[in-house]
Amino acid sequence: MKSLVNNLRVAALPMPIVWADKDANMHTVERALEQLPPGTDVVVLPELFSTGFADDFELMADLAERNTGTTVDTIRVWAARYGVAIAGSFVASTPPHLYNRGFFIEPSGEETFYDKRHLFSVGSEGKIFRPGTTPVPVVRFRGWNIALVICYDLRFPVWCRSVDNNYDLLLVTASWPQSRGYAFEHLLVARAIENQSAVVGCDRGGADEFGKYDGLTQIYDCFGKPVGEIASPFVMANLSLSKIRNYRESFPVSNDADPFQIIDKKYI
Repeated sequence: MKSLVNNLRVAALPMPIVWADKDANMHTVERALEQLPPGTDVVVLPELFSTGFADDFELMADLAERNTGTTVDTIRVWAARYGVAIAGSFVASTPPHLYNRGFFIEPSGEETFYDKRHLFSVGSEGKIFRPGTTPVPVVRFRGWNIALVICYDLRFPVWCRSVDNNYDLLLVTASWPQSRGYAFEHLLVARAIENQSAVVGCDRGGADEFGKYDGLTQIYDCFGKPVGEIASPFVMANLSLSKIRNYRESFPVSNDADPFQIIDKKYI
């Protein structure tokens, strides 16, 4: 069992998602994990990996689960079996509301959840889901501080800010269409550069009524340079914690960052 590691091996799975077919999507993940390269520490799945999205509340409600449902229970089994942390998001039910709920499940069974804060108002996501009310979680895993955001959150730099370098790695689980791919790529790079942290952007594959998705998944180092390599079906990278820390020490831009406070009555 791994404890603290300097080199974190990360795998992003840009899987095609079959709408509303949990069995098919879970099977896709299971088959991928069987091919997981040795030494992997973290696996990142796309946004709403087990169901996809529809702009119909009743349909989504039928697919929603609690944190103790089959989807999360299965992820716990996988995390323990393969000795990896698994991150992504699923359709969650906390009656009477639905949430686009992120998860970070560790091999030990320890779990962290995060409800997507920024819902895509250009579409119908805000009519289906309730926005989250808690800040971006930062999880300590194998000596790394790891943050998790979901798709549209990426567009909001204050929300994603690594205050006082409080995270080393940002995971972005997404369903970001190719039509806005230029923005996705450059926002991932911007988050890496401004926070001097590694960033994983795991986008879904395939297509649905909202667009096509293939080809956007990538991993960036703390300089904003792409370091992901294809190891089908994954995009893989080995990330160095000492590289991040040395860069921050030699070029400590966080010392000059502006202080700020997110003021929101939902969590005051």
